[in-house]
Amino acid sequence: MTNIEIIEATKAFVQKELTNAEGGHDWFHILRVFNNAKLISENESVDGFIVALGALLHDIADSKFHKGDESVGPKVAREFLFQQNVDSTVIEHIIKIIENISFKSSLDEKKNFNSPELEVIQDADRLDAIGAIGIARCFNFGGFKNRKLFDPSIKPNLKMTKEEYKASDSPTINHFYEKLLLLKDKMNTKTGKRIAANRHQFMKLYLEQFYAEWDGEK
Repeated sequence: MTNIEIIEATKAFVQKELTNAEGGHDWFHILRVFNNAKLISENESVDGFIVALGALLHDIADSKFHKGDESVGPKVAREFLFQQNVDSTVIEHIIKIIENISFKSSLDEKKNFNSPELEVIQDADRLDAIGAIGIARCFNFGGFKNRKLFDPSIKPNLKMTKEEYKASDSPTINHFYEKLLLLKDKMNTKTGKRIAANRHQFMKLYLEQFYAEWDGEK
């Protein structure tokens, strides 16, 4: 199979695997990250094949939906890529990307892997977590987990460990401060930083409106 054929086969596989996924982590999330990654890659020196496969497979089995088991996604991705006869070095690179892309991984002091391809896909994924779509995904997941919208008595935890982050069930608004508003300054690429700045500002405006409505001021 050619690289293009492998990418197309991967798209079909991921779309099928995520048929019944939660709305913020479904095929359309993958497609947006894939498109973001392509855009960012235009200004970066990266292996386009690895970026494409990494973006498509980065959430093939998110640990949030597998009782916190972070081994499922890499296992599923490895088995699929092996079946497509992808070179072993490419497979291992993609597995490392899947293992290190998430925000919670950035809270792990043991993290010791990086690559230009990871940086591109990480930015692409983080862009989908902020701005208008990021807000929609945030509240969609909060509803999925039956979390409160907001509780003024529960303050955001700004110094969470990776395990605390995974176990958190705080109100959805808190997630803005515990993750979303932090992503702008964690972007790796120039393109990612530029797009993130606009989406970050949109979230700040949204929060201002949210609090005004909460307090009956508007």
